[in-house]
Amino acid sequence: MTTAEIPRGRSQSASPASLSPPITDWNEVDIRLKELFIIIKGAGEQATGIACRLYCANFRRILMLETSSPLAVRRHVSFCEAVHEKSMTVEGIEAIKVVDRAELAAAWAAGKIAVQVDPAGEAIHLLRPDVLIDATVAKRNLGISIADAPLVIALGPGFTAGVDCHAVIETNRGHNLGRLISEGMAEANTGIPGNIGGYTAKRVLRAPADGVFSSEKQIGDLVRKGEVIGRIGTDEITAKIDGILRGLIRPASIVARGLKIGDVDPRGKADYCDTISEKARALGGAVLEALLNAYNR
Repeated sequence: MTTAEIPRGRSQSASPASLSPPITDWNEVDIRLKELFIIIKGAGEQATGIACRLYCANFRRILMLETSSPLAVRRHVSFCEAVHEKSMTVEGIEAIKVVDRAELAAAWAAGKIAVQVDPAGEAIHLLRPDVLIDATVAKRNLGISIADAPLVIALGPGFTAGVDCHAVIETNRGHNLGRLISEGMAEANTGIPGNIGGYTAKRVLRAPADGVFSSEKQIGDLVRKGEVIGRIGTDEITAKIDGILRGLIRPASIVARGLKIGDVDPRGKADYCDTISEKARALGGAVLEALLNAYNR
């Protein structure tokens, strides 16, 4: 994608030192919040929760960047599915895959969120967004810089506010979930999945080996402890608790040993499969707080 026909972000201050970045080359009085151009790295579950909260707050110029083969578990609430299906709707908000500047402009004109395959984040430097959000939750910085946009927000450990970005958002479940950090880092990754219904690691399904994942199960299926959910070669993957299959990666995906491939929710509520989680919604609220802290002055 090139930049000629796409509106750019308005300011590219070199290294903002605080959560309120200096704005020097555009008319601060005339800017309307809803005109801010926002790029979100990642289009998985947490990134989608953020995009939906921004969209509902009338930020509509959103471009999400994804890999060519996303491995989302909670596929029913992840806009990265648009990479496979060309379109994905979550809670009534539609995202569509775009491949060039004309399609990006058309998506925005139609009131849609745009998703582009761009794992290296080349669009960040070409299109110069007003706001960059790293929502890959990779637990390390995969290449963003505080100079990439006037406001750079990053989720989770691996980033230092004031060094890699202007703000970090706490992603660990618990008392500090969604806390906005303007100096320093988020809590370290515990490696322990969040507690849902009294279960942590047991509710998560992981690949027992490298290979191609196969399954006849569907998201929303009720499963029993010990039931076979899928296979990698001859290795079976079984549920460790009773519950509802809230998430499952696409069959035929190539996976590595230990990769999270499914999620059994012991609460057993089918509508949770198709709605944004409390964690993703909290993170979206924190991003909104960071954005308004910087621009609503």
